Amino acid sequence: MPSQLWNPSSTVHLLGQTGGSRGTPAPVPHDLKWVRDGAVNKLLAIEARGGRSWRHANWETPGGGGIVQLLRFSAIGAPAVRTFVQLDPAIPGVSPAYGRRVRLLRWAGRVLGVPQPHPRYVALEQPLPIAHWMAAVLRAGETPHLMTFTSPAVRLCRAALEAGVDLRGAQLTVTGEPMTAARLAAIRRAGASVVSRYGSNESGTMGYGCLRPEAPDEVHLWHDLHALVQPGSSLPDSGLPGQALLISSLRPTAPVILLNVSMGDQAELVQRACGCGLERLGWTTHVRTIRSFEKLTAGGMTFLDTDVIRVLEVVLPARFGGGPTDYQLIEDEAEGGGACLRLLVHPAIGPLDADAVAQVFLEVIGSESPSQRIMALQWRAGGVLRVERRPPLITASGKILHLHQERDPVAP
Repeated sequence: MPSQLWNPSSTVHLLGQTGGSRGTPAPVPHDLKWVRDGAVNKLLAIEARGGRSWRHANWETPGGGGIVQLLRFSAIGAPAVRTFVQLDPAIPGVSPAYGRRVRLLRWAGRVLGVPQPHPRYVALEQPLPIAHWMAAVLRAGETPHLMTFTSPAVRLCRAALEAGVDLRGAQLTVTGEPMTAARLAAIRRAGASVVSRYGSNESGTMGYGCLRPEAPDEVHLWHDLHALVQPGSSLPDSGLPGQALLISSLRPTAPVILLNVSMGDQAELVQRACGCGLERLGWTTHVRTIRSFEKLTAGGMTFLDTDVIRVLEVVLPARFGGGPTDYQLIEDEAEGGGACLRLLVHPAIGPLDADAVAQVFLEVIGSESPSQRIMALQWRAGGVLRVERRPPLITASGKILHLHQERDPVAP
């Protein structure tokens, strides 16, 4: 995100960064006036869910984004009682600025009578401490509410289910990754309820989850903060699909000036009467089936994001076990510069036939089109795809990408 797009009328009170899902992470400014603007909508959305008195917490990577969420919880009069971080703030690679910001936030909270929680490290692979906290809140007759990314939420709920921790009545708000039917089902099996947020670090939250959705990721557009338009079929030379989302920032407090900017996503924009509390507040535009339209290229083959998601989240778990965060495709380079694809399969799934996994993957991917069928045959003949038993890689922002490329930053 070039600094030339930063709003010159904003004050940089806090620097965050983009997640790096589409390249090198870039700094993103935060202005406290913008934090307050977003807090107004956050309050309305939480109230629509009946959540003003919930016990709020977040689970993110150490950085500006998590601190912004703590500020917004405080701004709506419902300060978070817990903050969990997915990386140990003391390890090399975590900016010392994070610790300074946390100390400043906690000092300011004490001065103003709004206590702020001390960050607690909870690794992605060991999320049970959060599940136990949520269960304790439920036993006390209250409702826990956790904000996190989509794939960590899935891991948390699967771990709780396996450990026999009852999360019935718990509330989750997730963002940062697609909410698919498989991921939604994994969360609901643990008894938790979940809604999605849609947005980016550059824009902030653009939409909040519909409370009577027709699609797993359906959100209400916050049209008071952002405008979303689509090129449609009338601009065939734009290089964009007709359902591409073009974002413009509307508020003078927006830290980044966006005018018809594409983040690489497409979706359905729908006007419908759902009858939920968010519609009654005036947010009547629905955004759903949000996916990247940027094609994924690996090993010389070009896939659609939706094809890869279906194989990794639905086909392979149905055939070999596991869940929607247990499989990941890695594009690497073999010795001599040739193409190499690694299909990571989480060891927790248990024993399986690696050759059978590779065969099913190639058969399904190769069934999408004649050209992909030929490429799949070439991969099989050339040994391009190999299966590895290891946990999927996690980005520096705590996400599990369906297709990870070795240039993508990973968590230390």
